[in-house]
Amino acid sequence: MHQEQCTTLTVLDNVPFGTVSGENLFFALRIERPEWADWQPGQFVMLRPEGWALDMMWARPFSICRVSKRDLVIFFQVVGRGTKRLATLKTGDKVVLWGPLGTPFAVEDKTPTLLLAGGIGIAPLVAYAQKHPQPWNLHMEFGHRMPLNCYPFESINERITAANHHERSPEDLAHFLDLIETSIAEYAESDGLVLACGPTPFLKAVQAFAAKHNARCQLSLENRMACGVGACLGCVTKTTEKMTAKGVAAGRAQACEHGPVFWADQIILDEE
Repeated sequence: MHQEQCTTLTVLDNVPFGTVSGENLFFALRIERPEWADWQPGQFVMLRPEGWALDMMWARPFSICRVSKRDLVIFFQVVGRGTKRLATLKTGDKVVLWGPLGTPFAVEDKTPTLLLAGGIGIAPLVAYAQKHPQPWNLHMEFGHRMPLNCYPFESINERITAANHHERSPEDLAHFLDLIETSIAEYAESDGLVLACGPTPFLKAVQAFAAKHNARCQLSLENRMACGVGACLGCVTKTTEKMTAKGVAAGRAQACEHGPVFWADQIILDEE
């Protein structure tokens, strides 16, 4: 199914997005395009700069955010030692990239499709909007805590209808969750498709609403990964009998190999 490959590529630029307390924490890393035969929205890559030497052994996983004839864009947030180092990459630096990896989102050309993004979870949905053959059938609801200019929202708003919701208080969060449930219920009535990516509490809420309203829903997990190919078992997620029926070992599955995209009724999300 996959035609992944390992290759060394050159950084074209590393553009900061917005600021948080005067600090750049969000970046669009643009590297030369790999020689891929194809890729699908929802897939990811493992990325490791050559300059890391031996002090950080493992590559880091990132959703594919955008691909053009010239470049591949990875959108990321600085959250730890690895991403902090990634933020220092500059034009001309070399990175080792393995991909495309993982199971992509479902694409149903003529089906009304609701995209639900939380924070950095917007990244793979940018790719989805970019590559969808009938983008007029897409709509996004985007929830975020940081300022809107920290995210590539405008690039998605140029192609599909989208609304953003800035969470500044518990009341804002409650309003956003109410809106999500109402939207999921509406799409379920028309046998639409719901796709979501974001932090685990956000995905748990989407999963619960989808089950309540019998919506067809896929979730893209943000599990920590080390190898990206299912060997290290570092990204195992709990599964239901729906996943077992597909031949996966009962009770668990590697998010990198069998995901990161799962149907909502295939997995059990743990509390963070």
